[in-house]
Amino acid sequence: MTPQEYIQLKAFARQDGALLSLLWIGSFVCYILGLAHPVLGMTAMLLIVASPFFAANRLRRFRDEAREGSITFLRGYAYTILSFFYAGLLLAVVIYVYFAFIDRGYLLSVFTQLLSSDEGRKALELYGMRDQMSEGLKELASMRPIDYALNMLTINITTGLVLGIPIAALMQRK
Repeated sequence: MTPQEYIQLKAFARQDGALLSLLWIGSFVCYILGLAHPVLGMTAMLLIVASPFFAANRLRRFRDEAREGSITFLRGYAYTILSFFYAGLLLAVVIYVYFAFIDRGYLLSVFTQLLSSDEGRKALELYGMRDQMSEGLKELASMRPIDYALNMLTINITTGLVLGIPIAALMQRK
């Protein structure tokens, strides 16, 4: 890959990463709002499931328009990893801002309410997870906004590394 081709790859990956981050940010917003409105929770899940298909479509467009219909597996894999990385960075910023300035303990209080309800207590006792869930809530309460953001960034980069393999394999053309 020439330096010019690498610059082109990064530029397209940044643009498509920004578009992918909009999908993820929409999913995050739907998840938070879905705690009170279950339909939005389902929308959040659908947006997450759509992510690899969206990334594959953007790689196909990059291949067909910028690469004139030809892309190797390694170049497609690098493109996908970079797209997920850039999308993950933008999502991490949004998550940090949300937990630092907007949340004010809302997420933790919703989880606490769910687990302290009659149904929640019965389910925890049935599965023998009462102690684990109380420890999990304590852990959530001790997390800082940067911890949430870095955890999500790590998850998104790892997801890009894993999903990049089938996406690049399906989209390669010689």
